[in-house]
Amino acid sequence: MRQPAVCPICGKRRAERFCPAKGESICAVCCATEREKTIDCPSGCPHVIAAHRWEEDRRKPPAESEIAFPDVSVPPDLIHEHRALVTGISLAIVDRAAEEPALVDADLFAALSALAETYRTLGAGLYYENPPAAAIPHALYSALGKYLQEWREKGAAEARVPPARDADVFRLLVFLVRFGRTRSNGRPRTRGFLDFLRTQFPAAQRAAEAPRIITP
Repeated sequence: MRQPAVCPICGKRRAERFCPAKGESICAVCCATEREKTIDCPSGCPHVIAAHRWEEDRRKPPAESEIAFPDVSVPPDLIHEHRALVTGISLAIVDRAAEEPALVDADLFAALSALAETYRTLGAGLYYENPPAAAIPHALYSALGKYLQEWREKGAAEARVPPARDADVFRLLVFLVRFGRTRSNGRPRTRGFLDFLRTQFPAAQRAAEAPRIITP
């Protein structure tokens, strides 16, 4: 009689759950404990989708100590006024993620936070850059920086919306970091926020997509 396959991760429990990332079955316990940690789970994995839905139903507001840039106030009116720019940044993120499948939420937050710090100094009349050292968030940082420069030069005029000051861009980037973390579970390889953005801006609809980012 054929013996049941053993989970290749723990080497103890029965391998009953197929893992698309590994291309083989693993046990349910290792799936739950190593998901988006040591396993680079694809977004389409049904176990990841189910886990994200479960987390969404039970997610609590972040503790005060967990809020990014706690010294910064982001007025809802500012987000509404510049919703076209927020949407544009979000689309640029989705496009970059399509080019770099290894991009995860942690890379995204590193890039957004570093870019926010750059615009904080610009808003104070200075210029200082400290992009992420790792290649993937550094590339996203550069792509978003290029997008914001293009928006400054012609994007706002084409969209017929008021231009955003450097201090405003800083606060919008802070908003995206904060909002993104509410859609992410904090695991090192999760793509929870990226997946959320993809659902907001499907590839076939991006060119004509109206602003749909949720505002406070």
